[in-house]
Amino acid sequence: MLADGEPLTRVWRHAVAQMLDDYQSVLRAHGIDAAAAMWSPRPGTTTDVRVDAALAAMAEYLARRDGWPPPAWVSEPRREAVPWWFVTELTGLHPRALVESPASFRRRGVFITSDALERV
Repeated sequence: MLADGEPLTRVWRHAVAQMLDDYQSVLRAHGIDAAAAMWSPRPGTTTDVRVDAALAAMAEYLARRDGWPPPAWVSEPRREAVPWWFVTELTGLHPRALVESPASFRRRGVFITSDALERV
């Protein structure tokens, strides 16, 4: 998607959010160990530091939320978004994203609103 010039908001929706959906599905069907194992291999770079940072933030967020140890790769310095990435393009929501982003996202310079991780 990045190589094709897709906007980052689409990458969030179709890649990062899809990883969350896949994780939730594996968690329900096979349990915490299988779901956590999805995040144990170090992913290669996506060619965009913001997306790499978002994936690390998601892995740490899920690990802390569900009680499994975060993989070591989430602490790599290259997984920080510089400049910061506000996932929403609606600038009026940026102050809200600064406040609502989980710590694992804020620490990496990725800012989301609380509903960004809600799944239906």
